Amino acid sequence: MKIKEIKELSNEELEARKRELRENAFRLRLQGKIGQLEKPSEIRATRRDIARIETVLSERKAKQGA
Repeated sequence: MKIKEIKELSNEELEARKRELRENAFRLRLQGKIGQLEKPSEIRATRRDIARIETVLSERKAKQGA
């Protein structure tokens, strides 16, 4: 997910997407532990997407407070 796509979403959509990504990251970690994960790079990509969303959300909160 690109940062441009993330910035186009509303806060509610971002929170929902973050929740989905966290659930997906949990499932990927479990699959990795039991040896069923086909693409280990998915874990890293999911973590980065979560970080991008959290960054945009924190920027918006800071902008509202200023």
